[in-house]
Amino acid sequence: MDFTPLLLSVKLATITTAILFVISLPLSWFLSQTKSKLKPILETITALPIVLPPSVLGFYLLVVFSPNSLISQLFGIDILFSWSGIVVASLIYSFPFMVQPLQKGFEALNREMIEVSYICGKGYWETLFRVALPNIRPSLISAIVITFAHTIGEFGVILMVGGGISEETKVASIAIYEFVEMMDYNSAHIYSGILLFVSFATLLSLHIFQRHDKY
Repeated sequence: MDFTPLLLSVKLATITTAILFVISLPLSWFLSQTKSKLKPILETITALPIVLPPSVLGFYLLVVFSPNSLISQLFGIDILFSWSGIVVASLIYSFPFMVQPLQKGFEALNREMIEVSYICGKGYWETLFRVALPNIRPSLISAIVITFAHTIGEFGVILMVGGGISEETKVASIAIYEFVEMMDYNSAHIYSGILLFVSFATLLSLHIFQRHDKY
């Protein structure tokens, strides 16, 4: 049996999680600290992929990155039905699962600790990396684990943006869909069982860590 789709799923989840961590860390820190009137709007935009149907998100990505779109013509971008396309789709679809736990962790920090850091002469970024980040370890681990687990099972938006190109965009969830269409239930069982085990083991590890971290 070819396990390339499973490897692609793991690769996609790893890359998506790493990129989202870099992007979400400063954004979640900003959202936790700002008192701007735009904060509710930014938080709504950030959370939108949670409630937005994958088909809607996939459709608008098709529109934005179609060959005739303004963005594609200006920048020469051609990412539809490619590896780059499903990475972009995954980044958008899993975005809130990284941002929200980090933001909640930062907001739960003792405000006096942050203020003391500024009083002692530490700057905005130094306070983030040397004071705030080390003190939100449970939220940090939760964000990484949940983002990875969510990405590894993505289906709808990946199918619309990337199709099912072998060894490029056919991730495990799409392979399962194709197995079912071909009535190859044995292969579908194997792939589904592996994803079920990975998801369960990932979340179990998270709960064990959180329980251990309390004591």
